[in-house]
Amino acid sequence: MPTRVSKSKTAFARRLRREMTNAEEILWRSLRNSGLDGLKFRRQVPIGNYVADFLCTEHRLIVELDGRPHEHEDQRRHDAIRDKWLRERGYHVRRLDNDLVIGGGNIPLERIREAIANRRGPSSDPAPPGHLLPQAGEGRTRRS
Repeated sequence: MPTRVSKSKTAFARRLRREMTNAEEILWRSLRNSGLDGLKFRRQVPIGNYVADFLCTEHRLIVELDGRPHEHEDQRRHDAIRDKWLRERGYHVRRLDNDLVIGGGNIPLERIREAIANRRGPSSDPAPPGHLLPQAGEGRTRRS
């Protein structure tokens, strides 16, 4: 049975969708509209008491982007507790540094593909390498 999500957590997730970090915007441009190998990702998804940055429900893969606050010991302990809770519910959490997403070319997408391949098992075909991250300044439009 799915875990219930509070109204406040849902509102918090909506706010996070409106106020994405630079790294989240860059990765979202590649994941949205099934842009990575046809896989459907959602962003800022409430799960229990937590909000996942990106979720591929088909493979129960959560992609978390970690910036400087995640370098602090207290935050690392919190992340470990959170990841354990999510794993106990059948999710796999793949953490990527913001700096890797911003300046790592296609490495973040390859790491997501690897995580999905690991979820599928060794007998599955590897995903095609077709999609590239947009370069800085590409693919983003703003509403006036």
